Amino acid sequence: MTALAAPPTAPGKDGPPQTPPPGRRLRKRGAGRTMKGGWLSYVILGFALLISAFPFYWTIVAASRSNADMAQVPPSLLPGPNLIKNFEQVLEEADIGKALLNSLIVSSSITLGTVLCCTLAGFAFAKLKFKGRGALLTLTIGTMMIPPQLGVIPLFMLIAELQWVNQLQAVILPGLVSAFGVFFMRQYLVQSLPDELIEAARVDGASTARIFWSIVIPIARPGMAVLGMLTFMTAWNDFFWPIIALSSQEPTVQVALRQLGGGYVNDQSVIMAGTLLGTLPVLLVFGLLGRQIVGGIMQGAVKG
Repeated sequence: MTALAAPPTAPGKDGPPQTPPPGRRLRKRGAGRTMKGGWLSYVILGFALLISAFPFYWTIVAASRSNADMAQVPPSLLPGPNLIKNFEQVLEEADIGKALLNSLIVSSSITLGTVLCCTLAGFAFAKLKFKGRGALLTLTIGTMMIPPQLGVIPLFMLIAELQWVNQLQAVILPGLVSAFGVFFMRQYLVQSLPDELIEAARVDGASTARIFWSIVIPIARPGMAVLGMLTFMTAWNDFFWPIIALSSQEPTVQVALRQLGGGYVNDQSVIMAGTLLGTLPVLLVFGLLGRQIVGGIMQGAVKG
């Protein structure tokens, strides 16, 4: 805890100002204190955790029960014994293994392309000087206001002309760059990358490419992890464009889930089992990138 010397006291009536003895020190009030949450904070956090985790818990319960068990009133809130059986039925009704592989290829490719391209573009908009930079950035942000449904017909005509229908590149290439990712990385680099560091690298003779690979990427790694996680989740959960561009022979997870639980009465337990299988890779990615994501959010909060 930092100690500060006390200022001299006010001058007295009979002499000059009196200085306190050297041993006497004044300390900053509140400096170094750790804020502690009361019982109300823990109650609120516990309630928020319960609300957030209950849908996933209910998915596990429904996936381990039968359709008849789910129709009971009130429904059971404990997991049942049918989880493995429902998983086997999922594998019989849909080619979920191929769908998981396709979704992994599509989501990973889109994530890598988006993170790399958006970091490049964000670095250019944040730190490089060129004509039309403001206009191009405004145009990029403006594309976020256009509903993606408006571009479906021209995009499908383009992939049909290229003979990419029912091929994974028809889903991968349109998602390699996002306006949100460019804006996100631009804002992150404006706050996290000092101009003095770039100027020092220029003095040492480093090219723009060398600056990007050796300086920008290490500094932008937390922001890239956050963008990568958001992009992976968006690509993994995308249903609208894959259902148009792909068929049941080359499905992603979301397209394959549409084939589950068919019949006169939908088997909700099988659908929930397929949903659980489709959710596990996303949880795995979050577990791998969790530290980088939290670090990026905290760093942005401190700098902001």
